[in-house]
Amino acid sequence: MSRTTSPRLLAACATTVLAAGLFAAPAAQAVPGAKVTGPSVRATPTLTGDGCWATGTPGWVTTADPVLTAHTTAPSARFKVWDATGTKVFDGTSATAADGSVQVTVTGLADGPGYTWQVWPEYQPGSGEPTETCRFGVDTAAPTGLAVASTDFPAAGGGKYAGEKGVFTFSATDAGSGVAGFQYVLKGPPSSRPVAGTVAAGPDGTASVTLKTADWGNYDLRVEAVDGAGLVSATLTYSFYARSNPNPPHALGDVDNDGVPDILLPDSQGNLLVISGNADSTAPSAVVPARWAPVGGRWTDLQVVHKGGGPLMADTIYVRDVSAGNTGYLYQYLNQGELPLGIHPATLRSHPTSCVTTLFDPAVCPADMLHSYSEVQQLVALGSSDWTHPDSVTLMDVEHGDLWLINDPSQPNDATRLTTTGLWNGYDLIAPGPDANGSLVLWSREQATGTLRAYTAPKLASGTYDFATFADPAGGTVIGTFPVAEYPTLGSSGDLDGDGQADLYAVTAERHLVTFKGVGSPKDLGVLA
Repeated sequence: MSRTTSPRLLAACATTVLAAGLFAAPAAQAVPGAKVTGPSVRATPTLTGDGCWATGTPGWVTTADPVLTAHTTAPSARFKVWDATGTKVFDGTSATAADGSVQVTVTGLADGPGYTWQVWPEYQPGSGEPTETCRFGVDTAAPTGLAVASTDFPAAGGGKYAGEKGVFTFSATDAGSGVAGFQYVLKGPPSSRPVAGTVAAGPDGTASVTLKTADWGNYDLRVEAVDGAGLVSATLTYSFYARSNPNPPHALGDVDNDGVPDILLPDSQGNLLVISGNADSTAPSAVVPARWAPVGGRWTDLQVVHKGGGPLMADTIYVRDVSAGNTGYLYQYLNQGELPLGIHPATLRSHPTSCVTTLFDPAVCPADMLHSYSEVQQLVALGSSDWTHPDSVTLMDVEHGDLWLINDPSQPNDATRLTTTGLWNGYDLIAPGPDANGSLVLWSREQATGTLRAYTAPKLASGTYDFATFADPAGGTVIGTFPVAEYPTLGSSGDLDGDGQADLYAVTAERHLVTFKGVGSPKDLGVLA
């Protein structure tokens, strides 16, 4: 970028040192006298790169008629321009304006790099020192030959299934400033969210991006090439079809049917972000609008839990209002994996735990069970504890300091009180999912210390589970420390990286999403929107 905001001192030596190669100009003789400062090229768009230092990167202008400007204490100034061969292509003067500025318009320059220029103040011929040598190139043509190719999702059809990732390769040519990069937008069926991005080009003018198709249907990938001067090519649309997978992958913690567990978190606008567990950034694979929240018009004050569903279905999703004065209801979404429509008012069911409604017979409800989810202290989805329905969802909550197991949220009588000690106050519950042996696993974080502990309920020969280790929260195996002040949000959506081990995720106080390999090797995915 040319420097126009600060004055430059005159060259202190008789010969200006220039960059080697194309940007070379005849040596300029310095004579004591008036000064010229602030040489710059005025162009639209503004000159890219620093063109006035021998060690800087020369910029590019997108016009054949650039305006050269400077400031001087002399009554006029002389401008000289040379091309890449050292041939002078312009020599002219400008009277000094009232504000000390001088300018000339150089016309008819050919495209190419290597232009150099200087300015001399004039009291009389040869009476002042020149500026340092400035450099620029001219590029008036946008990139051409833009092409998109993908063997994963060919334009002719076939290729991978919806929900899978594919590699798309972009290519273009630019004889002037070169291809700098590409900008793109992927648009699919209404149930998918557009994905936009940019990618830098390599020296050969190509670049590759990996994109995921959220749902089956037609997709349009619109791509533009951008050169080093900022010129943008015509838009190319690459159309392809993502097929429906007849045998979709299934993983505990997966809400969009791509076989990878997902992390569900609200953004700063109250929308619900669905972020793939194997993502490298916080860019969501889907966004559920704030207006679709079951209560309050935003997802910010809602707890979202999921872990389990049908064998060919994404996780059923449960939502609890944790704001002050909440309704006390638990909201259920019968998700089919077609997000964001899978979390939509049409799929919503609500369940009170109250045993005094007309829906349930108070006589069969467990003793001491709370009458509203408004008083529940913690809630997680464990997976399934029902050996006769391995794909069902089992919830666990904390009520008055004790753990309760809820096999069917629509039937409060189908609940079991696991502890009677009242010791679970002051602990955050985290559900990593069943282990390789099918045993149920629970993690807890002690809020006062940040200590993370693990507990296992082994699966018995009868198909039931032994929850004896859950009696005392302090008796779990210590597996880490995650202070609440540093990590206000701590959770697990299961095995995020496919290594067979449950993984932790956290949101920091600065709203950075961090994923872990197990409970170690933190990976910062960036700031949540």
